[in-house]
Amino acid sequence: MAKPMTIMLAIVALVFGGLYGFNVFRGVMIKGFLASMANPPQTVSVTTAGYQEWRPKLTAVGTFRAVNGADLSLEASGIVEKIHFQSGQQVEAGQLLLELRKDTDLAKLASQKAAAELAGINLRRDQAQLKIHAASQATVDTDQANLKSAEADVAQQEAVIAQKTLRAPFAGRLGIRAVDLGQYIGAGTNIVTLQALDPIYLDFTLPQQALNGIEVGQSIDAGVDAFPNKKFTGKIVAINSKVDQASRNVQVRASLANADLELKPGMFAQIDIVTGKPERLVTLPQTAIVYAPFGNSVFLVQKAADGKGAGLSAHQTFVRLGSTRGDEVAVLEGVAEGATVVTAGQVKLRNGSPLNISDTQQPPVDPNPKPVDQ
Repeated sequence: MAKPMTIMLAIVALVFGGLYGFNVFRGVMIKGFLASMANPPQTVSVTTAGYQEWRPKLTAVGTFRAVNGADLSLEASGIVEKIHFQSGQQVEAGQLLLELRKDTDLAKLASQKAAAELAGINLRRDQAQLKIHAASQATVDTDQANLKSAEADVAQQEAVIAQKTLRAPFAGRLGIRAVDLGQYIGAGTNIVTLQALDPIYLDFTLPQQALNGIEVGQSIDAGVDAFPNKKFTGKIVAINSKVDQASRNVQVRASLANADLELKPGMFAQIDIVTGKPERLVTLPQTAIVYAPFGNSVFLVQKAADGKGAGLSAHQTFVRLGSTRGDEVAVLEGVAEGATVVTAGQVKLRNGSPLNISDTQQPPVDPNPKPVDQ
């Protein structure tokens, strides 16, 4: 019995010893595999955070409109007899522009003037006879009423004739003529547009929270696509007395000088309004920011000991951002002056990732970028 028991115990010991040895071997192999799979250094681009003068500003989009603008038409209908203007002409207030045929109206006016003249003669004759008691007061009163009625008819006919004559209601530049000689036009037909272009208004809207940063007389800068390298300067002349309940925006109007008549009503404009006093803020390229719902962050470059000498590693830190300006963003908290910040390659980083700094030149950071002409 002793010999079989000894053999069995030896076998059990051998089995357990083998299992133990296998576990030790497996642990060594896993440790070596994980060591071989260590996170390799990631190549990134970096920049140095620094202070810049930062002046808050508001941005908006708006539309130009004329100080005075109208599509000119006549209250009367008729045939165009004379045109006294050219398309695109600069005209003065009261300048004659167009006349309709009015021969019949002039003849009727002459008849009514003759009737008024006769009524005046009758009145004067009856007044003289009244003095010698040859006519009654009632006759004189009737004559006076007849004269006033005749004079009213004359004034009415003169108004009808005036309605067939178009004059410029204000000084400005005409558009393209829409009627021709001999054409019959109805009342209200558009003849030509007239726009007063110097100065010119620029209407835009701002959110209600911007009201504490704007005031009448404040300067604005406007840019238009037609003149990409030119800025137009103006001043705020009016702020609407109410905020729109649907959008919670307030309408603002600025006035701009337009002596060269480059700006036209209906043109689209991008507007910058400088507000507040200049501040010194740490700024970074917007590409350095990792935007996330739970908070915005950046990766800082720090020196780290890796056991084989000094190296560089990434350290993620949350930041509080201010306003943006072109390619730049102001950092209010989280990054100090002189810190080295990753600007490209963040997607492959995590805390502690070893880093290599790329020597590739990065695109310039422009606070006022402009599209490149194709």
